[in-house]
Amino acid sequence: MAKGFRQKIRQKNTDNSGFGDYSSGRFINKDGLPNVNRKGVNIFNRFSWYHTMLDLSTFNFLSYLVIAYILVNLFFALIYYLIGVEHLTGIDKSDPVNEFIDVFFFSSQTFTTVGYGRIAPVGFMASLVATFEAFLGLLTFAIATGLFYGRFSRPRAYLKFSDIALIAPFKDKTALMFRLAPYKNNALTDADVIVSAAIEVIENSVPRSNFYTLKTQLNKINTLALNWTIVHLIDENSPFFGFSEEDFKNTDIEIIVHLRAFDEVFSNTVVQRTSYVSKEIVYGAKFIPMYYPDKQNLSTVLDLDKINHYQQADLPVFQEDNK
Repeated sequence: MAKGFRQKIRQKNTDNSGFGDYSSGRFINKDGLPNVNRKGVNIFNRFSWYHTMLDLSTFNFLSYLVIAYILVNLFFALIYYLIGVEHLTGIDKSDPVNEFIDVFFFSSQTFTTVGYGRIAPVGFMASLVATFEAFLGLLTFAIATGLFYGRFSRPRAYLKFSDIALIAPFKDKTALMFRLAPYKNNALTDADVIVSAAIEVIENSVPRSNFYTLKTQLNKINTLALNWTIVHLIDENSPFFGFSEEDFKNTDIEIIVHLRAFDEVFSNTVVQRTSYVSKEIVYGAKFIPMYYPDKQNLSTVLDLDKINHYQQADLPVFQEDNK
């Protein structure tokens, strides 16, 4: 372990991270959500289903809706079938498969309140089930409409972070770098970033995490239009001062990133988080530029495919000050 690392550990660490000293595992997942498993409450109180549905990807959200729609109609089709197809008019009774298919489509027509009219319930039980299914369908589509609106109208940062962080040369010294860029046409202004580091140490044979706020060369910009490379200079005030490549590999480190910006369209503040652990830190490299002028020199091209592109780079030789 590097000498600079031991010196920094003896200093007082920050206690405003929101995580306890004895938390384990990754603190922030790559998607920005805390890596916390809650116990002591039942599953219905443990999760906010509304937040869960809003946070799903578009593909997963639509997939869940389609699967739930099919399962609900299969369930009601089975009930109608058990009641007896003779209580439904207009059923094709040529074979059981056609009967069940007709019952399934009758259920979907009832659930969506379309009701074409070819098949209709006859008798108390079939009519009662159809009434309840139509009521459930109205409630379900009202909830689905609210979720669609919530997902559509929810302000988001729409930022893409690099998958890796680099230990790169910077002004004849060494710096920790990662970058981000907006990937949609939303206008973000007054963007500011807070970067902290969690470093695991052993005290009295017990592992614990020390948290340090990392000073960045630029922690706020007026307009976030192109990519933004966040730079933390590794000097005497850095917890990584004196770290070697082996130190970065063998020490449990997590770089926690918290970014806020103002969305002009929604007139609201948006937030996005991510983190980098030791295995996601590349030592001795620098990013390749990801934007360039177009052929007519009339606009700037931001190539998001290059956000993770880097090349190897020689780092300045660390010389410890023994004075």
